[in-house]
Amino acid sequence: MKTLEEFVKLFAEQFDETDASEIQASTEFHELDEWSSLIGLSLIAMVDEEFDVTLKGDDVKNSVTVEDLYNKVISKL
Repeated sequence: MKTLEEFVKLFAEQFDETDASEIQASTEFHELDEWSSLIGLSLIAMVDEEFDVTLKGDDVKNSVTVEDLYNKVISKL
């Protein structure tokens, strides 16, 4: 199982223009300038590939911070 730190790193890799250092477990990712539905889809694909967990759009939409999303993924393992 991946740690929260590893998840944050994988999460940050989905962004092209946002510096990875700006993304922490407590980051409210919907507030990032680069956030888009396309990045949301990339996150869903990354979670499926890395964790073998299927996230729904609502899981991403209802998560506020990166850690919230991580906890949602862990709850589905």
